[in-house]
Amino acid sequence: MDFTIPRHVEVIVRRVRQFLDEEVIPIEAQLLRASRDLSVEALQALRAKAKSAHLWAPTMPKEWGGMALNIQEIVPVFEEAGRSLLGPMAIHCAAPDEGNMHLLRHWANPEQTERYLAPLARGETFSAFSMTEPPPGAGSDPRMIRTRATRDGGDWIINGHKWLTTYGEIADFFIIMARTDPDAHPYQGCTQFLAPRDTPGIKILRDVPVMGAKDFGGHVEIVYEDLRLPDSAILGEEGQGFMLAQSRLGPARLTHCMRWTGIAQRALEIATDYASQREAFGSALSGHQSLQWMLADSEMELKMGRLLIQEAAWRLAQGEQARVETSVAKVQVSEIVSRVLDRCVQICGGRGISRDLPLSTWYEKARAFRIYDGASEVHRMVVARDVIKRYGAGSQN
Repeated sequence: MDFTIPRHVEVIVRRVRQFLDEEVIPIEAQLLRASRDLSVEALQALRAKAKSAHLWAPTMPKEWGGMALNIQEIVPVFEEAGRSLLGPMAIHCAAPDEGNMHLLRHWANPEQTERYLAPLARGETFSAFSMTEPPPGAGSDPRMIRTRATRDGGDWIINGHKWLTTYGEIADFFIIMARTDPDAHPYQGCTQFLAPRDTPGIKILRDVPVMGAKDFGGHVEIVYEDLRLPDSAILGEEGQGFMLAQSRLGPARLTHCMRWTGIAQRALEIATDYASQREAFGSALSGHQSLQWMLADSEMELKMGRLLIQEAAWRLAQGEQARVETSVAKVQVSEIVSRVLDRCVQICGGRGISRDLPLSTWYEKARAFRIYDGASEVHRMVVARDVIKRYGAGSQN
C-alpha cells in the first residue's frame, strides 16, 4: 500500500487550507459570536468564491467544474476542508450532497443525470437521502423499512413515515427508499425513487431538534402520503435499493471520517496553542505532564485514525468493497474524534466550554458521528462476523 500524497494533491490541500483561513473561518467566527446559523445566501456567496479559486466539488468531473479526484486523493483534501464545519459545504464535499452525488453518478440514467445530478454537482440544488424511519421502522437495522411503494398502472404510490432526513428543509429533491416487494427479503425487495420536492404527497412535518446547535438544512420528519411517481423515477432498477444504499454508504462513512479528522486536528491545534500560553501553578499548562499526555494521546490517535482511513480508501480504489475496513475506520475514527475533542475542551477549561471557541459546538455535534451512517455497535457486528468467519470453529479445516 502506498499512501504517498501526489504532488498535485499537496498543492490542492495547501490551497484549501488558505481558502479556509481567509474566507471560511472568519465567517465561522462571525456566526459563533452572533449565535447565528449559516444562511443559504451566505453559503452560496462562499461557494462562488470557492469556484473562483478552482476549489469546487473534489469528486465531480471537470466538465461540471469539479476536481475529478479519486477516493485516495480526496482523503487529505476532505480533512483540510473539514477543519471548519462550513468548509465541506463551501467547496461542495459535505454530506448528504456528496454521498448523493456519488450515488447518482454511478446509478442515474442519462435523463436523471441531466435532471438531478448535473445541477446538484454545479451547486444549483440541494438533495436529501430519505431512508431512516422513526420506531418501529428502520433505524440501525434498515431491513425494518416500513415505507411501501405499490404499483398503480405505470406509476408507483408511496406511503410511509421518515425522519432525520438531512437537508430536508432545503432539498430540491429526495432519494426515497421504499419496500416494493413485501414478500421478498428486504435486501431484494426495496427500491430507491427520485422525487422533486414539490411533488404532491410529500409532507414535511417538522425539523427534528437534535443535540447541539441547529444544523444547516435541518433533519426533517416527513410523511409520504399517496406520493405518486412514474416508473422513470426509479434509481437503478426495481429491487436494487439495498445494493445502491451500500454503494452510497460505504464511501460516505469514510468521507465522514476524513472531515471529522480535520475538525479534531484543528481542535488539537487550538488546545495546544492555549496550553502553551496559559500559565497556572508556576508554568505554562503545556509544561504539566498531565496535559502533555493528553496532547500526546490525541496526536497518536489521530495518526492511527488517518492510517485506517487511508487503508480503507486504498482498498476501495482497488475495487474491493472494503466493508470491514470501512467499519473499522468508522468506529475508531468516530470514537477518536470524541476523545480528542473531550480532551481539548478539558485543556481549555472555561474557555473550552464557552462559545468564544468552536470546541464546545464541535463536541456536541461530534456525538452524533457515532450513530449516523451506522452506529458503532452495528459496525462492531460487521467486524465480529468477519473475525468469527476467519477464526471460528471449523474455519481452519
